[in-house]
Amino acid sequence: MDSRSALRLVAYVISALLTSVLVNLLRQKLPRRNSSPPIVFHWVPFIGNTVAYGKDPFKFYQKCREKYGDVFTFVLLGKRMTVCLGPAGNEFVLGGRAQDVNAEEIYGPLTTPVFGSDVVYDCPNAKLMEQKKFVKIGLTQRAFEAYVPLIEKQVLDYLNANFRGVKGRINVSTAMSEITLFTAARTLQGAEVRAKLTASFAELYHDLDMGFQPINFLMPWAPLPQNRRRDAAHLKMRAVYMDLINDRRRAKDGGKTTRVDDGEPDMISHLMSCVYKSGQIVPDKEIANMMITLLMGGQHSSSSASAWIVHRLASQPSIAEDLYKEQLKTLGHSMSPLCLADLDRLPLLSNVIKETLRVHSSIHTIMRKATRAIPVPNTPYIVTPNSILIASPIMSHMSATHFPSPQTWDPYRWTHDYLNAPDSNEDVVDYGYGATSKGTNSPYLPFGAGRHRCIGEKFAYLNLATITLTLVRNLRLKTLDGMATVPDTDYTSLFSRPVPSAQIRWERRGSP
Repeated sequence: MDSRSALRLVAYVISALLTSVLVNLLRQKLPRRNSSPPIVFHWVPFIGNTVAYGKDPFKFYQKCREKYGDVFTFVLLGKRMTVCLGPAGNEFVLGGRAQDVNAEEIYGPLTTPVFGSDVVYDCPNAKLMEQKKFVKIGLTQRAFEAYVPLIEKQVLDYLNANFRGVKGRINVSTAMSEITLFTAARTLQGAEVRAKLTASFAELYHDLDMGFQPINFLMPWAPLPQNRRRDAAHLKMRAVYMDLINDRRRAKDGGKTTRVDDGEPDMISHLMSCVYKSGQIVPDKEIANMMITLLMGGQHSSSSASAWIVHRLASQPSIAEDLYKEQLKTLGHSMSPLCLADLDRLPLLSNVIKETLRVHSSIHTIMRKATRAIPVPNTPYIVTPNSILIASPIMSHMSATHFPSPQTWDPYRWTHDYLNAPDSNEDVVDYGYGATSKGTNSPYLPFGAGRHRCIGEKFAYLNLATITLTLVRNLRLKTLDGMATVPDTDYTSLFSRPVPSAQIRWERRGSP
């Protein structure tokens, strides 16, 4: 191609781009139907509002709400996303009927390569509800009582191995990611899986976790290096669980056991005894995939939140000291091993967790797909079939309408009664995995709501409480510069978290 042809081609491309931009602008200026939500202004077609949304979804939603109200549509890589904010928006999107809204088509392509086939979003909703019920039944009071000392020991072992000396620095996100992986493995998975959690297994987990990239919403099949590692990691991790299951079956046939500790709750054995309503015994492959899902769910629900708790306590050491004094006053100076009953006696500890989950929700965007035309309550708008709907509970969390001075992290706000029981007036429903509060009308939804509400909510609270309690028992925490600041939020992954490079100072209690 000579230089003249090349210049002509460049001119054609530029002309086409400018024409598409002009047409896009004209379309936005045309009168819209009264039943259509307002469209957020954007210059470039297809790209739309992707850059502004990707940089900071929370600020993007705030600006759009100020200009367009609680219901609006924006363009994300060619897809129209209709956002419904506030408790009413949460009720509409998260509390939608199964025949109206669908989560499987949204999240299935992303989660199936990670969790595996025939579980979670790769199966009919009725089957998913049965799987959630199986797991929920396994999370018994007896299991929770056993989990607390196990979590405490994992944290103490980690401190002894990684917090050497009497003071130092630590990368918070790295440390809490590792601690929560160990606690989730030891409790939800059992001693056998925790024993296998060597460096190689942890690397497999990391490769699998990297499958949760925003690009995989659009192209989960893309032959990217991280996707190849994701697929290889899933097969290897599934094989680990299949070997454990096969060992159990062989041992049962021989009248023996291969378990490391027969006295502990055992999720694998529980799932092996479960039967679907159809009469089908849960296949071993599905058990393995559910165990992978359980490990990742248990870790993800605590990793980001625990990192934010540590950063917040380091930024306000006085609250960390109040937590420590609460322990001494309530549990005594002996610092005996923790038990489940101890956690219920420490209201400030509970409030620290509640407030952190309010200010630092790990998921800023929850999506559903409309399966038919649906009117948006109390608006003139009608959502068209195949529209992608978005709820963002953090927008209610950070609203002055519901929480005075919402930007301020203040655990003591929860000593008031205005939201201590956010589900108290909610309808109790059974989506197929046991009675639960619908929860969608509450302005405080740290674990979602509706049929896809997280069933690991109680475990997450227990895990966060025990980890926080153990850290405060043993360490004093401070920011590097001594200022009352926390790091920025990293929105590059699907889960909002502190920027990965952020560090704090620590000092062992009792050190000179």
